[in-house]
Amino acid sequence: MNTALLLIDVQQSFHARPTWSDADVPAFLARTNALLAGCAAGGIPVLSIFHTEGPREASNPFAPESGLIRPLDGVAPYEAAASFEKHRHSALVGTGLAVWLHRNGIRRLMIAGIRTEQCCETTARHASDEGWAIDFVSEAMLTFDMSTPAGDRLGAAAIRERTETVLSGRFVTLTSVAQALERAA
Repeated sequence: MNTALLLIDVQQSFHARPTWSDADVPAFLARTNALLAGCAAGGIPVLSIFHTEGPREASNPFAPESGLIRPLDGVAPYEAAASFEKHRHSALVGTGLAVWLHRNGIRRLMIAGIRTEQCCETTARHASDEGWAIDFVSEAMLTFDMSTPAGDRLGAAAIRERTETVLSGRFVTLTSVAQALERAA
C-alpha cells in the first residue's frame, strides 16, 4: 500500500473555540466517517494528527491537560496506524510524520480534517513540495466563517472554494471521498 490518510486536527478542541459552528458538522462527520470506513475496508493506514499549543493547563482546549485532544465527538471509532502531535500548521514540521511515511513507502496522501485553509492547506502544500502526491478530500474537511481584515464576513463555503482554487492542479488533486478511495485502490 503506498497511500495513507492524514486525518488532521479532527479533535474536540475546536468545539471550545468561539468560531465553532455546528452548521457543516453533520455533512463533515458523514463524509469523514465514510472515508474512515473506506480506509479500513481497503487496508489504508490512517494517521491521526492532533494539534497542541499554548499553556499546558486545563483551561486551554489545545493543551493535553484539557482532555480535548481526542477525536471529535461523532467521528466513528478507528484504529490509527500512528498518531502524531503537532505544534505548527504543517503536520510535517517537528512531528516525525515524514520519517514514518518514508519508512512505510507512502507516496500518496489523502488529506482530510479541520481547518481546510489552515492546517490542511499548509500540510498539503508542504507535502507536495516534499514530493508526495496529494488527494485533497475537501468534502471531508471543516472550516468556519472568518472576518476579513476589513471587517467583512467571509463564509466557510467561500474559504473552502478559495482553498480549492489556489491548490488545485498546482499542489493537489481535488477528490471526493469516493474518488480518493478509488485512486488508492
